[in-house]
Amino acid sequence: MKEENPNIIIELIGTIIGSFIIAIATSLFLLPNEFSSGGFSGIATIIYYVFNIPMGTTILILNIPLFIIATFKIGKGFLLKSIVGTISLSIFIDWLNTFENVTNDKILACVYGGILAGIGTAVILKSNSSTGGSDLLSLIIKSFNSDFKTSSLITMIDSVIVLLNVIFLKRIEIGLYSAITIYLMFKVVDILFEGIYFTKLIFIISDKNEEIAKLIEKKVKRGVTGIHGKGMYTDSEKLILMCAINRRDLTDIKRIIRKIDPKAFFIITNSREVLGEGFKQVS
Repeated sequence: MKEENPNIIIELIGTIIGSFIIAIATSLFLLPNEFSSGGFSGIATIIYYVFNIPMGTTILILNIPLFIIATFKIGKGFLLKSIVGTISLSIFIDWLNTFENVTNDKILACVYGGILAGIGTAVILKSNSSTGGSDLLSLIIKSFNSDFKTSSLITMIDSVIVLLNVIFLKRIEIGLYSAITIYLMFKVVDILFEGIYFTKLIFIISDKNEEIAKLIEKKVKRGVTGIHGKGMYTDSEKLILMCAINRRDLTDIKRIIRKIDPKAFFIITNSREVLGEGFKQVS
């Protein structure tokens, strides 16, 4: 238990910091321009403009039923951090809402609002936490039926909420700008949470496999693996070379293949992450 406490404290601090960044995006960019980033923030935006009820207060009230259900369906540690995240977000949004918004330019608001919301969300995800809303709701639904995909549930919930924003605020451009905001938000989350460390994976089919493999290992300093395959059209056995490389190695490897065997067939694909010697080390 002693080893877990520092981690919980760090995750709680990360949750609060992430909530503050999301609140900046919401109060200073999105809310003044009537945009929605989906989730309960989108519902709170409607209530704010229709009934003039503070957005933070609405978010907190909407999440109370979820917290009650989550108490029985989700781990207490995650629930505690989610409560801290939701309360922090609510307080920060209502406080920052007393400040003047940063811009009235719609494009700037949806772009920077989406980026900041994505950064804040990524920080919270890194802290194994949430700020309630659609992500917590999706986890609760998933606890009842594990066949559902969390990402699909969040996207579906957010899409419905953005549609409600358009219906209640009666402006189609709100939905269009909000769609940009949500796209940017999830794109930033993907980059920050998954990382930007992209590598390439190359598969080579050639009659001169040994020469190609040796030259790649000598010139590019990359290991090559041989995989046995079979050409279904020719009904002949084939040795397929597989090599994980950095993007900067790609030009040199193409040159090597073309030099040794101009008729070689090779496939280059993106790889999200490669762990091991010569690449990222397992942490």
